Amino acid sequence: LTKNQMTVQSLWVPESHLKISGQGYEPTGNFSKNGSVQTIFSQAAHDLFLASCLCNDAQIIKSVDQWELVGYPTEGALLVMAMKAGLTPKTEFEKYPRIAEEPFSSETKRMVTVHNIENVTHSYIKGSLESVLDLCSHIVYSGQKVSLSLEQKQIIHRYAETQAALGERIIAFGVKKGSGLQDFSNAEFLGMVSMSDPAREEAKPAVAKCQAAGIKVVMITGDHPLTAKTIAQELGILTSGKLVSGSELEKMSQETLLSEIDKIQVFARVNPSHKLRIIESWQLKGEVVAMTGDGVNDAPALKKADVGIAMGIAGTEVAKEAAGMTLLDDNFASIIAAIEEGREIFQNIKKYLMYLLSSHLGEVILIGSALLLGMPLPLTAVQILFINLAVDGPPALALSMEPASGKAMSEPPRSKTRGIFTRQVTSLMLSAALWSTVVNGSIFYLGLWEGKGLAVAGSMTFFSLILIQFFKAYSMRFITAPINFKELFNNKWLNYAIFAQLPLLFLFPNIEFFRQIFGIAGLNFYEWAIVFFASASIIPFLEAVKYYLNHTKKSVI
Repeated sequence: LTKNQMTVQSLWVPESHLKISGQGYEPTGNFSKNGSVQTIFSQAAHDLFLASCLCNDAQIIKSVDQWELVGYPTEGALLVMAMKAGLTPKTEFEKYPRIAEEPFSSETKRMVTVHNIENVTHSYIKGSLESVLDLCSHIVYSGQKVSLSLEQKQIIHRYAETQAALGERIIAFGVKKGSGLQDFSNAEFLGMVSMSDPAREEAKPAVAKCQAAGIKVVMITGDHPLTAKTIAQELGILTSGKLVSGSELEKMSQETLLSEIDKIQVFARVNPSHKLRIIESWQLKGEVVAMTGDGVNDAPALKKADVGIAMGIAGTEVAKEAAGMTLLDDNFASIIAAIEEGREIFQNIKKYLMYLLSSHLGEVILIGSALLLGMPLPLTAVQILFINLAVDGPPALALSMEPASGKAMSEPPRSKTRGIFTRQVTSLMLSAALWSTVVNGSIFYLGLWEGKGLAVAGSMTFFSLILIQFFKAYSMRFITAPINFKELFNNKWLNYAIFAQLPLLFLFPNIEFFRQIFGIAGLNFYEWAIVFFASASIIPFLEAVKYYLNHTKKSVI
């Protein structure tokens, strides 16, 4: 949903609240207080800059023409902040190498690294405000250690909430001196920074497109509820629904969650286990669930979801293995594009099958009816073979390559229990097959009744069957809406498949070689007129059937 390009916007340390200018990973920008540029920093600010360099796994590297990030955007933004203050992360890391660490986890929401600074062990803590502040017992004002009172904690929380309401992410820092990884309690609260990650320009239209397609978009994030609320409202995800935090979710019984989950649009401050529970709850309500994730801890939820979607850039290999789909650009809009492509492909498969099966079924009924009525066969074996291979095949393949209509995302989702051959699809196929039988059978009977002979009557039926397949192919392009004559010839492959064969209809009766092979006779103008107009009747007939199925029965084919 966002550009995944963090930039630190402000800094809070005791007695100093600074704004930071600059964007992206270019380490240029100013620190200011009340509009005045600051170039000299307090010891508290310097300690936080040092913690940002040391409690960090990322790197900022200068390429030919730009600065590039190696690692996570949040950590990259912290390094850029320290570089703007004049520190060199690589130098600081070499000066104070890491001697132990506790990697970041979604459960603890913190990372700890241990360094030896001036012969004193320093354990730097970085993470969410709640996870860091809970470990801290004091703060340093003007070189004096002061206990963290309830009032001071409220001041810290108010500042964090103000920045979070702007859609910014809060990262807090603490330090415990004189101990390693065994004990983090009674640490010193160093301060916090707020950083922004701007929303992608294409994210909001993609969310709207998703919602128009009947797909519910739910944000699940580890960020502060106010940060999540601001971004969700900006993108149109949080409208009239509820926001639930991870702690609130843990207090909900399964029955309560199932009854409330339809109303919840944002989950904030959650961990991966919460994601798994949310997915299972949606599935219990019979919904198809797709979920995005990037971390190792997301793997169970990605596996559980009907469609697990891993991040190709920021995602771990474990997440990619567990997922069924990987986004190469980590862009939410790509998910919507994939859904739209999938819907278009499904529609094309449906058109292909409806056309081909109705054509074959029409031929079977035509031949079977003639046998049952004791009439001569209207088509020879060679004619049937030619129609099946040359006439039916190419248009069917062309229908499978239909260009996108742009309307796939305006239709409601298809139920996972609903197959291709719905009652409506079957009805349209049967109607097309029966009308083809009636038209072709009537032409054959008319030819015999007028005394034209079996060769002419059979030829009229042969050409009528070919033309009716061609007309039907164009009608089948529009199975959920009336035929659009402005877009009738938009499928170039269908045009090639049909117009390349039309000359054969006039060559066959006039070349002796083909007349002998296919057993056909030449037709006069009157006979061609009957064949053409009778075949063309398939279009208004199918339009009437589609209208009935789509409007009278209130169903989409």
